[in-house]
Amino acid sequence: MSGLHAVPGPGGPGPWPALNALSGDLVGRTREIELLLAGLDCGAHVVLEGPPGTGKTTLLRTIAHSGKVPFVFVEGNAELTPARLTGQFDPSQVLARGYVPETFVDGPLIEALREGGLLYVEEVNRIPEETLNVLVTVMSEGELHVPRLGRVQAAPGFRLVAAMNPFDAVGTARISAAVYDRVCRIVMGYQSEDEEAAIVARRSTQVPGRWRTGVVDLVRRTREHADIRIGSSVRGAIDLVRVATSLARIRGGEPTDWRIGHDAAMVGLSGRISLHESCGRTPESVVDELYVAVFGPQPRPADPQAGDEPGGDATGGA
Repeated sequence: MSGLHAVPGPGGPGPWPALNALSGDLVGRTREIELLLAGLDCGAHVVLEGPPGTGKTTLLRTIAHSGKVPFVFVEGNAELTPARLTGQFDPSQVLARGYVPETFVDGPLIEALREGGLLYVEEVNRIPEETLNVLVTVMSEGELHVPRLGRVQAAPGFRLVAAMNPFDAVGTARISAAVYDRVCRIVMGYQSEDEEAAIVARRSTQVPGRWRTGVVDLVRRTREHADIRIGSSVRGAIDLVRVATSLARIRGGEPTDWRIGHDAAMVGLSGRISLHESCGRTPESVVDELYVAVFGPQPRPADPQAGDEPGGDATGGA
């Protein structure tokens, strides 16, 4: 447990990693890490709010792994009923043995309660209200009452951490005041350009540094374009670099070749952006516009090496 410390809180003591124990696993996010560790230390339940691809899941998984804390993941969607969240009796076992604790199959919520672990609910503002009410009860009382099973008390260290996309994302709903009243809220926006470039370098293939910087610039421009309602996260840059690398191998070229990079941008970004309905454009046309703005127009056949990178160098710096 090197680098860890246990601080008692309302939810019971829990081993949370020290900040320096996480520095090698995450790029940036120092402030958010500090805030989340403080919330967990004091026994609070937390909501991480921000657009997709801002590292909410990665942050929490890293903290749980570093602290050797049980981590239970729940995918939030409209199909998450209270029974799927809490668990239920096995019908075949009930017929043979009756309603006894041994015939109950724990759902993720009860699993986390019994183990004193982190229950991570992804996209909490997509789940039904009746399921949210179950979570409200657990956050308020630190326990859950299940018919025929009885009372399940939260073991020391249990915390609920939920992630949510902004309300205007498709399929989301507003979170009730009852939920916000029981959680601490941490907003996670997009990271800086340098940090996103470092993430792409860490999670994709090795490519010339200047070209990778251009890819990050391209993706960041999708968040500011007037015709785009929701832009791409850094995942788009990661996939663009990966696709370009594989496509270059297939075509016998380089990822920095204009046409290879352009086709990779279409594959990596056209499905990740959401346009305003009134703009009357296709995602492909917007991606093409942004690609040309960053990497220049397609070179003429007589000058095949020009324009592959910002600044015109096809190979770029390391």
